Amino acid sequence: MPHFEWAGRRLFYREQGEGDLLLVLPGNTASSACHEGELAYWSNRYHVASLDYLGTGGSDRVPVWADDWYDQGAHQAAALVEHLGCPRCIVMGTSGGAVTALLMAALHPDRVRAVIADSFGACFPQEGVQSHLVENRAQRTPGQVAFWENAHGEDWEQVVDADTEMLVRLARRGGDWFGGRLGHLCCPVLLTASREDELVPDVGRQMCSVAAQIADCRVFVNNSGGHPLMWSRSRDFRALSDYFISALR
Repeated sequence: MPHFEWAGRRLFYREQGEGDLLLVLPGNTASSACHEGELAYWSNRYHVASLDYLGTGGSDRVPVWADDWYDQGAHQAAALVEHLGCPRCIVMGTSGGAVTALLMAALHPDRVRAVIADSFGACFPQEGVQSHLVENRAQRTPGQVAFWENAHGEDWEQVVDADTEMLVRLARRGGDWFGGRLGHLCCPVLLTASREDELVPDVGRQMCSVAAQIADCRVFVNNSGGHPLMWSRSRDFRALSDYFISALR
């Protein structure tokens, strides 16, 4: 199982294929185990890697997740790019992984060639969204449990609870995960979402708000699909991402 060390901890990742590096970043409560489809699809053209952030998947556990969780994820992703011996990568993130991808481009511009950011909000301050998230995760439905156990293993409850607690603390601080740093991005960016996203209210408006802060940005919002677009409308997402990446050459 491939690991590398970051801040004295072991982080796990998956990789497949050869060529330019395409880094896939999972969303909240997911892990690289959830992205086998993305690794399989793009690995015939790219060296695709997907990271398990500290505390998730096959990586070392931590009891409490840091308040700057997304910043740390961005630093971990940049460290993986360095570990793989690649000068730069295209980074693709969905849900919370999209936030991490954009922050990686802001904090490590020398490591990021372009960003594809899917199905996320401009911030996480909404009290209603926070309450809905806590209530939804507390249900522990068979589908949820199967997803989380596949992503993290037998201790999935500790991972999900730590993630929920981190998001609640973020919401209480105002929910601003970008901190005005989107204007620092200097690479091409593609934002994607479904207008019917059940987890991101008024996602079209939020996508346009984010895009207005990024110099080189384009937005795609599908009328159909759910959260995330990457999985609910995978053919549309992949075709659009392929076109975006091909235009970088």
